[in-house]
Amino acid sequence: MAGYIETIYDENVRPRTEYPQQLCAHLMSRFQIPRGARILDAGCGRGDFLNGFQLHGLEVFGVDAEPASVKVNGAVVKCAELENGALPFTDNYFDVVFSKSVIEHLFNPEKFVSECRRVLKPGGRIIMMTPDWESTMKVFFDDYSHRQPYTRTALKDLLTMFKFREVSAEIFYQLPVVWRYPALKIVSRILQLIVPVTAKSPVKFIRWSVELMVLGTGIK
Repeated sequence: MAGYIETIYDENVRPRTEYPQQLCAHLMSRFQIPRGARILDAGCGRGDFLNGFQLHGLEVFGVDAEPASVKVNGAVVKCAELENGALPFTDNYFDVVFSKSVIEHLFNPEKFVSECRRVLKPGGRIIMMTPDWESTMKVFFDDYSHRQPYTRTALKDLLTMFKFREVSAEIFYQLPVVWRYPALKIVSRILQLIVPVTAKSPVKFIRWSVELMVLGTGIK
């Protein structure tokens, strides 16, 4: 049987793009993450964001259940079961823990979030991104491995429960042009009214205007 990453993220189906590099640059700028910071990508998949953060000067580490899928020179990548297992790193080790499109695959996220907090340095930042249930509910379970949906309130409460400080959760558009020109959210909101999420438009601006993420963050 082929693995999840090998199947769902086959490069013939989902080719690599510049988006991970753009998102990494945006997050580093927004949260003032300095070059040289040590970052863990918890649930790093095939390593797209490891590569993105590394290209922007961070010291990158990854962990995943299928680490053989990662092809990023210089990255330290370890294998771990994220649902109930311990992250294979020492306490207070990372400046940032980043996790995108991971917690929705877990039945019980408490152990995972607890481990993310454990490996963060005091004052370190967690950044979690997950599909927004309110906008993606009609396609959320198109991925058979999705288990638990989240809203802004749910993600904020989860991080707050584990004693993170300065917790916030917001709707996030996966559109670099919107990060540069926030006024374009008006266009995206109009599209949300007229384009069904099930359309899965091949036009990126349309698709990622209607399929939204939740971004949650906090400080240890």
